[in-house]
Amino acid sequence: MHARHLRARLKGWGGVGAMAAACALAVVFALAVTCTGSVASQAGAQPAGHRTAKALTVDAARATDDCEAPEKQTLSPSRADGPAITAIKNRPGEKRKLVVGVDQNSFRWGYRDPNGGESGRLEGFDIDLVHRIAEDILGDPDAVQFKAIPTDQRIPAIQDGRVDLVVRTMTINCSRLKDVAFSAPYFKTGQQVLAPKSSPIEGYDETLAHRKVCTAKGSTAYAKLEEDRRSGDLPASTDISTTVPNQLDCLVRLQLGEVDAVVNDGALAASQAAQDPTVELKGEAFTTEYYGVAMKKDADDLVRRVNQILVDFRQDTATGWQASYTKWLSATLDDDPSASRPPAPEYLRRS
Repeated sequence: MHARHLRARLKGWGGVGAMAAACALAVVFALAVTCTGSVASQAGAQPAGHRTAKALTVDAARATDDCEAPEKQTLSPSRADGPAITAIKNRPGEKRKLVVGVDQNSFRWGYRDPNGGESGRLEGFDIDLVHRIAEDILGDPDAVQFKAIPTDQRIPAIQDGRVDLVVRTMTINCSRLKDVAFSAPYFKTGQQVLAPKSSPIEGYDETLAHRKVCTAKGSTAYAKLEEDRRSGDLPASTDISTTVPNQLDCLVRLQLGEVDAVVNDGALAASQAAQDPTVELKGEAFTTEYYGVAMKKDADDLVRRVNQILVDFRQDTATGWQASYTKWLSATLDDDPSASRPPAPEYLRRS
């Protein structure tokens, strides 16, 4: 993902003014999207047997303890309903919706288009996937309650029962597999450096020495920087103390001159560069990561169902993965999606 792939086909975005508008919209939307209690309380109390009957298999538990390829630590696809899906379907009346944690300010992933009028509708690649999941489970693509959550609240929101699942450019990794379950990968990316075009920073290398770098709290980017600085793969003088609740906040810090660079998933960094033509991606991606849908560890039937939906999503050439990529991401990444398409999924042994 190079700066030359970024094209100015985007309307109404650019610079600090656009960021201020986006942040203002985010505040309005956050007030509109209320947290109405846990998902469990909306669905009603489940029998104790339901809460434990579909706990992770022994194979899955062992896999997370000995994790080498986190993107392969998921359950095989199935269309069968179990306790998690049944609880969602049994919600009464207007509460019969899929409750999903998303981002609302990641351009082209999950965001409110400031040129989109008063509808306030969320759009983007992740949002397309959410509608697909809701249509499959509840028969209505709009049967969704979106909950905007910051980066560092993705796992707590799942564990506390505030959401059924999180679709928010969330990287599958071994550490997170101890706390939540993931679907198979739906997108491939890697960490990259974003900096002003005029900056002498060349990439993830010694040019970051004595530079201040911004990352999002709870992100894989911060964990990588911390690890590499300890091991000597990142200059010890690199200042990584600036962390923010959401990735977009780093771009604002960069625009204000408070930091020298941002480290983020390349897919997100490319979208941020599209919002501000004064910045660009520096160097190549220095990790390989995969986005997955995150769910509770004991929601086996929901994990399997989402994996089946992803199989269909990838195979659907008319309205599936390819169509969504072309609509939302080809302008900021590349017309050729091969670098972003995850490999054929691999699953744990079916129990």
